[in-house]
Amino acid sequence: MMKRIKLSIAFLWCIIAVYGQEIRGDVLYKIISPSGLLLDNKESLENDVQVVLSADNGSEGQLWRIVAFDENCFLIYSPFCNKSLDIYNSIPGNNFLKLWDFNRKNSNQHWQMAATEGGFYIRHSTTQRCVTVCEGENEDSPVSVVSNNPTIWKLEVTNVEVPPENLRGESEWENERIFAVNKEKGHVTYIPFSSIESLKGDKSFDFPWETPSSDLYQSLNGMWKFYWVKEPSERPLEFYKVDYDVSHWNELPVPSNWEMYGYGTPIYTNVNYPFRNLPSVIRPQKGFTNEVEVNPVGSYRRNFVVPVDWKDKEIFLHFDGAYSGIYIWVNGEKVGYSQGANNDAEFNITPYIRTGENVLAVEVYRWTDGSYLEDQDMFRLSGIHRDVYLYATPRLHVRDYHLSCRFLNEELTSSEFQMKAMIRNYDRRKSGKQILEIQLLDKFGNVTTCMSQELKPLKPGEEVVIDLNSSVANPLLWSAEKPDLYTAIIALRNKDGRVTEAMSTKFGFRKVEVRNKRVYINNKQVFFKGVNRHDIHPQYGKAVPLETMLLDIVLMKRHNINTVRTSHYPNSSKMYAMYDYYGLYVMDEADMENHGNQGLSENKDWEPAFVDRLERLIQRDRNHPSVIFWSLGNEGGSGENFYAMYQKAKELDTTRPVHYEGNNTYADIDSHMYPDVEKMKAHDRNKSDRPYFLCEYAHAMGNAPGNLIEYWDYIENHSERMIGGCIWDWVDQGINKYGYPSDHYFYGGDFGDKPNDADFSCNGLVTPDRGITPKLLETKKVYQYIHFISDNPETGEIRISNGYDFTNLNEFDITWEVLREGQVVEVGEIASMDLLPDETIQIRIPFKTQIDARYEYFLNIYAERSKATLWSEKGERVASEQFVLNVCPNEQLPLFSNTSELAVSSERDLSIKGQNFQVTFDMKQGSLISWLYQDRELIDKGQGLTFNWYRSVSNDKFTDQNYYEPDHKLLSFSFDVDKKRNCVLVHSRHEILLHTTKKEISVPYQIDYTIYADGKIGVQATFIKPKDGEIIRRLGLQMVLPEDMEYVQWYGRGLMKII
Repeated sequence: MMKRIKLSIAFLWCIIAVYGQEIRGDVLYKIISPSGLLLDNKESLENDVQVVLSADNGSEGQLWRIVAFDENCFLIYSPFCNKSLDIYNSIPGNNFLKLWDFNRKNSNQHWQMAATEGGFYIRHSTTQRCVTVCEGENEDSPVSVVSNNPTIWKLEVTNVEVPPENLRGESEWENERIFAVNKEKGHVTYIPFSSIESLKGDKSFDFPWETPSSDLYQSLNGMWKFYWVKEPSERPLEFYKVDYDVSHWNELPVPSNWEMYGYGTPIYTNVNYPFRNLPSVIRPQKGFTNEVEVNPVGSYRRNFVVPVDWKDKEIFLHFDGAYSGIYIWVNGEKVGYSQGANNDAEFNITPYIRTGENVLAVEVYRWTDGSYLEDQDMFRLSGIHRDVYLYATPRLHVRDYHLSCRFLNEELTSSEFQMKAMIRNYDRRKSGKQILEIQLLDKFGNVTTCMSQELKPLKPGEEVVIDLNSSVANPLLWSAEKPDLYTAIIALRNKDGRVTEAMSTKFGFRKVEVRNKRVYINNKQVFFKGVNRHDIHPQYGKAVPLETMLLDIVLMKRHNINTVRTSHYPNSSKMYAMYDYYGLYVMDEADMENHGNQGLSENKDWEPAFVDRLERLIQRDRNHPSVIFWSLGNEGGSGENFYAMYQKAKELDTTRPVHYEGNNTYADIDSHMYPDVEKMKAHDRNKSDRPYFLCEYAHAMGNAPGNLIEYWDYIENHSERMIGGCIWDWVDQGINKYGYPSDHYFYGGDFGDKPNDADFSCNGLVTPDRGITPKLLETKKVYQYIHFISDNPETGEIRISNGYDFTNLNEFDITWEVLREGQVVEVGEIASMDLLPDETIQIRIPFKTQIDARYEYFLNIYAERSKATLWSEKGERVASEQFVLNVCPNEQLPLFSNTSELAVSSERDLSIKGQNFQVTFDMKQGSLISWLYQDRELIDKGQGLTFNWYRSVSNDKFTDQNYYEPDHKLLSFSFDVDKKRNCVLVHSRHEILLHTTKKEISVPYQIDYTIYADGKIGVQATFIKPKDGEIIRRLGLQMVLPEDMEYVQWYGRGLMKII
């Protein structure tokens, strides 16, 4: 048991009398069974872990705090792992007492302490089931929750100090109330230019994700001096000083994750924190990687030169993202501190700049109290992982601006373009006469509207808000299908009319509404066909290159994906420019997941940190038309800190619905993750007027995703309020190991990282290098917008339905082909059709192929782009369907003449011999053990057709994946010889028994063989699956062939590879 240090920190506690006895909230208890064994969680940090009995061993897992929820309702939890006694998943047949994240409001964790002679009954407050030892009081016996025979438990007070609920360190990085020091307010993404001409001539004007070449911008990306240590006590304390010698340090590229370059250990964990769960401090956990690498610190240094013409300007230092906390020094002076690994961090460094060369020092902590809010299912990687740059502005500066529109009629042909600009005077003097102007250019470069306003002089440090609006007739509307964008140019001019500052952004006119239980965009009800996407690259980790960002978006568009959930943090600002440009709907999610300690969502001390992450997200991204939803975060519990986030979202932006799966009452839409199809249908039919969304479904791990077509058949054709969902997830999180080839990918545990969740990081529709998988092709097929339907395809009569929302089918070529036995025998093309969204047309495919009943025929229909788009070439296939014209007939085995006879012998084994072949059955086992054909043995070592029940795919990993060797029992064996001796029927009836850890499972089956004189063998097997055989995921037969028979050619389904 670890040494404990007494801390004089106040906490709330209570003493409640229960039938004359006291339950105290300020002490730790041992909960003791009648035989003297203790309730023990084995110091587990996992959810859904069974609680057991153990002898007293002095471990923290045997210490429990009991706190009151109301007058006679308690929570019993371990303050060392922050897990409560819980009846989650405790159902008849699976009634074990479990651990789950401590949550005061979770009724699964509410217990009554009923005093009785000799102790207490511990009874669940709702179900009235009692904590009981059902299988005898032995070491490691599981504890159950049942309705009868309750165990009487004794409570023994210990003298161990209760850990404080809020533990803070002395530094900013261990204090949840400090997440920003001297950091600028959030604002939209921009780079200022010194003239409109240079702005319009820059590549970033048309493609905002490109690096600008403004004379007011300086990238600090590149090689930095770098020094890494395992824990803060080892860091170079004075490295930020100008005269500190870093010449002997190594270099590290920025942006990057230092683990990808051999510094420290990548850690893949889903829920478990990679450090001790003791907010707000970072402490080592025994057995974890951080027992050795307690809290690595990276010290970064580089020099930069400020241009001479920046002398009278404000200079800002901008970080797009860093894991997890950063301190900044410029020229030896401390500038500030920031947390929020995926939010922008910006500092005004004007007071610290000097003429000539300047020294920038950045100290990065791998873990901070902010890491408790960054507990996403991902590789935990560290360092400055996004762009770093400087930009300069005039003293009077457009600090932020918010663009929006309002439609003046239902037809959306008349609109009002609106701008709210925040102008700040950074000078020590009152500002002079200035004019704010904004131009709105359409996609052809024509000025649609122009607005301006003269600014009154501003006092030093004063900021004003300027509202401008102008009418725009017949605006081009933005949607994912038609991403028509305008360009807004914002500029300040001085009294002489000279531009002092110019910046631009893309803008889209579009309307988002929640009504009639659905979500509407531009008056059209939209289905969101989505994926969840993590930032990850196999070689660069979270420092995803621009080319890979673009590749992700193009691949999504080419596979009919129209929605991205930025799971579970904001993407790089560059990606939102791409989302706008190429057309994808975005659920923009805050960097907020306290999955390993959901109780933080109820702790008001953490509320400002929760809210800050969403506030900065919205302040940055609210001008992007692609952003349709704000999402408060992921799997963080249901506490009121999320309600505070919801209120902040509504304060900053009323035009977009808010999503949060963890508590739908803090959102504008209902959301669930991973319901099966039937549960999804039940949720959809609940009495609710709110849209219903699957934020995660169709877990794409390994050979997956199952039921995709069943989900979408219901969503599109039968649902009452469903709007779609996002598959989990886009890309396998497999990464390179430093020093290994770049095409070798590793997952959790491969780095010696602890804790880890192994291959659970690999859930992608694409491989780490963005290779296309059958999973992605299946998604493309199910998500397709053009539907081909036929009741009688053999007549050529086909209905074509346009499922697009804003696209006419005249943009596609419809082609067809007829296949016979897999070979194309006829092709054709349908004339271009004018079919509006949501319309259906009946056509006839004029194929002339005569159907020969002896063969199998198919009709394939394709829809392909008739012109190139931003993301595809001409001819890109977007939809397809296949119809059966003639079913493959059963093979007619020949009838044999009297001269073709079989020789049958059954003296020992059953031997059946024909011309050029012989088969042999073991009559005692009822199995085929030899098949000789032209003197070649086709069965290896007597291993003919035998029962096979086992299948294990990645998504089964949380079920019983053990292989249980079946016990075979032959029930009967018989054979019949045809009178003409040219056919033998062999019948074998079997039963197999699987002896699992919990029960015995019986599977009866029968194999019928028909052996013909020419060597053909017909096999038919019949299985009876038991009702309690849930671990039996397939039933079939297997046969072992000789080693040299490893290549198989077959005619079957699909053009894609089998996985």
